[in-house]
Order: sequence, then C-alpha cells, then structure tokens
Amino acid sequence: MEPAQLIAFNLTLLAALISPGPAMLLALRTTLVSGRRAGVMTGLGLGLAAALWTTLALLGLDAVFTLFPWAFLALKLLGAGYLLYLAVTIWRGAGDPLPAMTTTAPAARRSFVAGLLVNLSNPKSMLFASAVLVVIFPRDIPLGDKALIVVNHMLVEWLAYGGFALLLSTRRARDGYLRLKPVFDRIAAAVLGLLGLRLLFTR
Repeated sequence: MEPAQLIAFNLTLLAALISPGPAMLLALRTTLVSGRRAGVMTGLGLGLAAALWTTLALLGLDAVFTLFPWAFLALKLLGAGYLLYLAVTIWRGAGDPLPAMTTTAPAARRSFVAGLLVNLSNPKSMLFASAVLVVIFPRDIPLGDKALIVVNHMLVEWLAYGGFALLLSTRRARDGYLRLKPVFDRIAAAVLGLLGLRLLFTR
C-alpha cells in the first residue's frame, strides 16, 4: 500500500464527512443542543460504526449481500426506520426549549450510542466503503494494511467530528442556534426523513 493511496482515501472520507447526511446532521445538532462533550461522544460513535463498515467491506460483506439480498433488505428497512424515527422525534420537539447542558456520563453514553446507531443503520455506508476501497487500493492487500486502513478511517472520523464539536460548542454558535431552533430542527428533520425514505425506496 502506497502513502498516496491512503491520502486519497482520507480526502475521499473528508469529502463524504462534510456532505449533509444523517451523521453530519446528528453531530451538528447534538453539539449545539448538548454541548462539546456530547458532540465529541457522538463523533466517537459515528467513527466507530464507520470503521466497522469499512472492516466488513474489507472482509467482503458486499459479496454476502449479493448472495443474500434479503439480508441487505432487512438492514435497509431497519436503517430507514431508525432515520424516520429520528426525523419525527426532532420535528415534534422543534418548538421545545433546549434542555440545560449536561456533562454527566449517561448523557455522554446516550450521545455515543446515538452516533453508533445512526451509522450502523445505513448499510449503504458499507457499499460506499467497498466502492472507495476497490477504486483506491489494490485488490489483494495484506492483513496488516487492512488493519491500518480501518484504524486510519476511525481516527480520521474521530478527529473530524471532534474538531467539528469544538468549533460549534461556543456560546456564540449556541445562541445563534437558539434564535433559529424551530426552523433549523424542522429542516434537519425533513432532511433526515428524506434520507430515510431514499434509503427505503432505492436499491
């Protein structure tokens, strides 16, 4: 594996991270609503799940989905259902005031689990990882290189979401969000809902 290949992989990951998907929306909202610690914990969950999908892609799970389409369909239905649940929950709470920020362990744990579930709920993340891996890396890479790719992926996601949480956890960012909370929450809910429907009705 060449260093240039790993750099190309990381650039592709960063481009995907900044796109307006469910992971980015969850990280954004969690940081603004619950503060820096919760945002960082959400990012840790998101990064771990993404690394798990990359691991499965490297192990050839896409071939399993090809052989057993019902497995992919089941995961897709569960993922779409979870995204739609998040959309409805955020929409219904759009007019509610923000709760007081907390840094307690249960709140941090919930944020981590939410991040983990959002990325695990989308099996297309694994298909995306498979496509990127095939394009960038040689087909028969050693096991050590595969482990390096997985750890690298997780660290890139953790650093990106951690930096994102630090940037958006300022008082100014929170105050700006408070002024537009109903509008912002309904936009986020609509986007999550559309992503859930897209996952449900596309191949």
